[in-house]
Amino acid sequence: MSECTHDCGSCQANCASRDPKSLLAKPHAGTHIGKVIAVVSGKGGVGKSMVTGLMAVMAQRAGLSTAVMDADVTGPSIPRMFGITARAEGTEDTIFPVLSETGIKTISLNELLEEDTAPVVWRGPVIAGTVKQFWTDVAWGDTDIMFIDMPPGTGDVPLTVFQSIPVDGIVIVTTPQELVSMIVEKAVNMAGMMNIPVLGLVENMSYVVCPDCGKKISLFGESHALETAEKHSMPVLGQLPIDPRLTAACDAGRIESVEGNWLEGVMAAIRSLPGKEN
Repeated sequence: MSECTHDCGSCQANCASRDPKSLLAKPHAGTHIGKVIAVVSGKGGVGKSMVTGLMAVMAQRAGLSTAVMDADVTGPSIPRMFGITARAEGTEDTIFPVLSETGIKTISLNELLEEDTAPVVWRGPVIAGTVKQFWTDVAWGDTDIMFIDMPPGTGDVPLTVFQSIPVDGIVIVTTPQELVSMIVEKAVNMAGMMNIPVLGLVENMSYVVCPDCGKKISLFGESHALETAEKHSMPVLGQLPIDPRLTAACDAGRIESVEGNWLEGVMAAIRSLPGKEN
């Protein structure tokens, strides 16, 4: 183990001398955000961005001023999902979020690039620094709730978000496969290291509904969500079906037109968080 340099900003160790609040960054001047919810997954391809988008749509429909920070810098999909083609505008020291059709505030690297298909060939610290700037340089104004669409895994960006941004809770997105249990445990352990509560699990691709008889069919085998959640003493907050209409809406930039109550449990968990205004 290397000798401590007392530079917590470049160290990932969870030592006793670390002040968990010492690295929190101040948001842009005039910004007040009620609650910040990070949406995480241990692996890619589980539908984390779609879940983030659906939660934001539900919050906005509930009358909350809602924002989405797309922290998945190398794989941003929030603008496409919301049908956003406009570029973010700003001044020398301020970036203004781009509004969706229903008024959801968004920021994503694709809203800052000239071409949204341009690859982001950056090293981890640069990517992490960009995400931090999404918090410090974007004029979010008065926002009731912000959802952060995190990249998969437990690398530089999640570490930066959890240390720099006052995250109130984490929602973990999973799929029914048995391998998920180990991946979820990694996310839970990281949340524990950062002293951030895990609100619960959302299982995507949970089932498909037979168009003839209405029976729910588990295409990927029986769900392990409940036993995984019980192992870590947290609830299953929702289960999303495999529905071509839902996928088509996201691909067409019409996620705000989707109707469904699959994630009501998530909103209930967020409302129950202590401290800030609901």
